[in-house]
Amino acid sequence: MTALQTRLDVYELARRQRATTRGRKREESPIDVWSRLAALVDPAEFRPKLADDIEVKEFKLRWGNDYAMLANPRDLLHYRIEPGEIELVRLMDGTRTVKEIVVQRFQESGDLEFSGVADLVRQLHVGNFLDQPFLDVDEAVKRAINPITERRQKARQFASTLSIEWKGADRLVQFLYRNFVRAFFNKFVAVVGLAVSIAGFLAFISIVRSNRFSLSGKSLALGFLILLALNYVLTFAHELGHASVLARYGRHVKSAGFLIYFGSPAFFVDSSDGLMLGQGPRIVQSAAGPYSEMILAGGAALVVWAFPGATIASVLYKFVVLNYLVIFMNLVPLLELDGYWLLADAIQVPDLRPRSLSFIRHDLWHKLRNRARFSRQEIGLAFYGIVGVLFTIFSFYTAYFFWKEVFGGLVIRLWDGGVVTRVLLFVLGLLVLGPVLRGAINLARALARRWQALWLRIRFRLESKWRIEAAELIDELPLFDDVPVEALNELAGSVRLRTFARGAPVVRQGDRAEAFYVVRRGTLTVVEEDPDTGNERTIRILGRGESFGELALAKSAVRSATVRAVEESEVFEIGKSTFDHLLADMIHLPDFGPTLQAVAELKELRCFSYLEPDELTELLAHGEWINVSPGTTVVKQGEVSDAFYAVGDGQMEVWENGKVRRTLGPGSFFGEIGLLFDVARTATVRSRTPARLFRLDREGFDRIVREAFRRGTLNPATPQARTWQH
Repeated sequence: MTALQTRLDVYELARRQRATTRGRKREESPIDVWSRLAALVDPAEFRPKLADDIEVKEFKLRWGNDYAMLANPRDLLHYRIEPGEIELVRLMDGTRTVKEIVVQRFQESGDLEFSGVADLVRQLHVGNFLDQPFLDVDEAVKRAINPITERRQKARQFASTLSIEWKGADRLVQFLYRNFVRAFFNKFVAVVGLAVSIAGFLAFISIVRSNRFSLSGKSLALGFLILLALNYVLTFAHELGHASVLARYGRHVKSAGFLIYFGSPAFFVDSSDGLMLGQGPRIVQSAAGPYSEMILAGGAALVVWAFPGATIASVLYKFVVLNYLVIFMNLVPLLELDGYWLLADAIQVPDLRPRSLSFIRHDLWHKLRNRARFSRQEIGLAFYGIVGVLFTIFSFYTAYFFWKEVFGGLVIRLWDGGVVTRVLLFVLGLLVLGPVLRGAINLARALARRWQALWLRIRFRLESKWRIEAAELIDELPLFDDVPVEALNELAGSVRLRTFARGAPVVRQGDRAEAFYVVRRGTLTVVEEDPDTGNERTIRILGRGESFGELALAKSAVRSATVRAVEESEVFEIGKSTFDHLLADMIHLPDFGPTLQAVAELKELRCFSYLEPDELTELLAHGEWINVSPGTTVVKQGEVSDAFYAVGDGQMEVWENGKVRRTLGPGSFFGEIGLLFDVARTATVRSRTPARLFRLDREGFDRIVREAFRRGTLNPATPQARTWQH
């Protein structure tokens, strides 16, 4: 619902209300403006419709974990969504309300995914994927209060990100492709380019064997400046290669620009629209950059080989040496450069590197320690990650050897050449050692986070305000409503503060429950893992103040799902001994234990498995377990709908117009259609055997639905705004 539409509707209601008051339309009944406004802004009644230009593409991967991409061509914004969510997106055609989408999804899957559907609709609306444009009121107010010119805004962006972005790069790319680059996609020209690359490399080997050239020279400053200029020409050709493939396949460059990358000036191209390409075109796009470099480096090597006495030959030789080194590093699939994207697309694992590093860091040793079985996918992740670590160690050694043996003379000459050449040596170091600096900075940041987490734990023990915060968060959980203040204080005094890095598991599926947790900061995701394939299915998203693990702890059961940190997060941990002590003192807590057990029992029903503990507690307040004997009519076709039923035990028969249509067993449900659409019963349901049912009245059902559409934690990763920069 756009702000403009809401204002127009409210204006029309107010006008009609005034007309009624003045007596001009006395025959009309007065309209309740606030009720009408509440209906207008009710997310459950919103009818989402994808904009006509939105592109949807599904990707079936060899190793599972299929996904889909949504593209907003107006903003060149791309969302990655899960396979289950693509079915929801297809239902967003403007003919169904959010509530009706939930009902259809509910009937197909049997899961009450109210908040998940509402969150997906909200994120699509924010990303302008729907036909009704999104107005960011907060941002508009900020701009109105503090207006700034475009030039000042770009200056601020450069100061904070050290980058300047050019939104009009696509026009230049399309022009160059139409008038020049398109010829390189001709088969004959491509074969010629490949021949130049191969011949140039062979010529380079011949030049090196001749020992005619070295990396030192007489005019170090001038030679370095020429070399720097040639390097930027090569970089431009590299980025143009990537961008031209987008133009070839009808995609667009979102932006290009200039940035200071670890002290070194560099160019970049945002190729996010390439995320909509298939496997083959994406491989071509990743290869286009190194291919462009190979042609230019090969051409330069042929010039040096053909005219070794030319004045420029010495500088071109240095240019060829440096760029073959860059091409080699760029094609190594163990670094997150073009070679990595080539491998990731070839084996169809788009997030290969982060997944492999996360697996080695958080899961590998856990599986080895517990002698757990590895899936084929996990074996591949472990192999790639271990080889990547070994290559990193090897690259440090080869870098040292290469610099000492090949560039040692040049470094000494530049250092002895005076102030100007020393400055040039420093700039050259930043250019070549950028990846090393990046690794060192990332390592320093990781160590700093570790020390910060340790310091937070120490402070947590020394300061009482942390425990007060923990007590307040626990007290806000509906499950703990009946726990006295004294018990909560004792509980909060025993909590621990835990910090988890992005991707780290807080609890693992299948492990015995030893604690329960309350989120203090960050976002976590709850996933079900398939032990055979390694695939995961997201169940829910957790944010500040939400808890998990208390039900498994109360039942002394194993974890039914894995909880991972989506971003760096902090949680309060309440251990089993503290929790058991709280449960054991039933004299002071007469209602807490039975309530906890009842919530855990509801959680086992399929239709309630997606609900959170506070929602399950709400169910208990408006529902009850009932036992029925065989042949009992629970609901009758044509009667007023007043309750929803979930089958705990036994079997029920569904009759329509005097005929048995189907049989319902444990975990099934009935009665949702009448409540959601406020219609009479569409069928009669009788017990076939003795049965135990959970009956939820209309008020409780409506409250669960209503609150689900107004709550929920947005996952910063799913759907995810994807960017792909070269």
